[in-house]
Amino acid sequence: MLKYATIKPRVYIEPTVVSYLVARPSNNPILAARQKASQQLWEDYTDRFEFVISEIVRDEIGQGDANAALRRLEIVSSLTILEVSPDVDMLVEKLLDSGAVPQGSIFDAQHIAIATVHSVEYLVSWNHKHIVNEHKREHINQVCREAGFQPITICTPIALMEDIQMKEVPEKHPEFDPETYTDPILEECYRIKAELSAQFKNLDEFFAYVRALEEEGKRNGLKYVPYDPSKRIPVEESDD
Repeated sequence: MLKYATIKPRVYIEPTVVSYLVARPSNNPILAARQKASQQLWEDYTDRFEFVISEIVRDEIGQGDANAALRRLEIVSSLTILEVSPDVDMLVEKLLDSGAVPQGSIFDAQHIAIATVHSVEYLVSWNHKHIVNEHKREHINQVCREAGFQPITICTPIALMEDIQMKEVPEKHPEFDPETYTDPILEECYRIKAELSAQFKNLDEFFAYVRALEEEGKRNGLKYVPYDPSKRIPVEESDD
C-alpha cells in the first residue's frame, strides 16, 4: 500500500516557551499552568507539528544562568533553524517603524519577522507584552500584509492546542491580566531581551550581529533553512 507523507504545520518556538519548558516546577498556579502547557505541547504534539527556531532564539536562551542556558540549548538542539534574509530585515524595520512592535523590542520584532517571512504557520510565545498581545495583533498582521507577507497565527501554547484538539479547559484566573502579569521566568526572559537589545545603536548593528551569529553557527556545523522568496505575496499598488 502506498503511503503519502503529509507536511506538518511548522511552529516557531519563541524563547519564553523554552524557558518554561526547562524551569523547575512551580507552586504558582499561573506559572505552573504555563509550564504544564509548554510541556504538553512539546511532548504530545510532536506528531502534529514541526517545531522550528532561529539563531536569535538560540542567542536569547543561551544567556543568563549557565546551567539553565545549557538545558535550554540542549532541548532545542535538534530543531530546524530558519535563516535570516534581507526581507526579514525589511519586515523588522516596518514592524518597529509602524509601532506594531515597540522600538526597544528588536528581538521580538525579529522573531515575528523570521516566522512570517518563512511562512511558518504558528508562532508560540508567552510574551504578552509585544508578541501575543491581542491589542497589537491586527496591527502586526496589517504591517505584514502591506509588506507582502501572509500573516501567521501568533498565540500561546494553550491557544494552539485548544485550536487543534485540546478538550480540557485551562484554569481561569479572574484577576489575571496577561499584559502586566510577570513571574521569575518571564522576568528573566524580559531582562535578557532588554540587555541584548541595549547593545545596538541602530538596526544595522543588530542585523550585522544576527548575521555574525549565523556565520558562527555555520562554522560550527549548524544547518539553516534558507528563505524562499517565491512564498511572498504580491503587494497591491495604491491608486494614490
